[in-house]
Amino acid sequence: MALNTGIRSISKIIASSESSVSRSVSRSIHTTGAKKMSGGGHGHDEPYYLHAKHMYNLDRMKFQGLKMSLAVFTAFSIGVGVPIFAVVFQQRKTASG
Repeated sequence: MALNTGIRSISKIIASSESSVSRSVSRSIHTTGAKKMSGGGHGHDEPYYLHAKHMYNLDRMKFQGLKMSLAVFTAFSIGVGVPIFAVVFQQRKTASG
């Protein structure tokens, strides 16, 4: 009898807590609006970024051959040199232990 009364009281407590939780919680999607760009976003940002119009004119670049050759060589050297250095460093570290 006491067990039956205890189970009933627990079920009443659970039922009342579920109803209060379901009333207080609403499941809905909440989003914020996108922020507007102050300059309109169409290249009218001269005080902040003056070089945007001619930034990627590679055909009008001075010393284009030299600069592009150096850029490609540098990128290739980093791409090859860093993994080789990492392997050598790791092997030395393993061998010394």
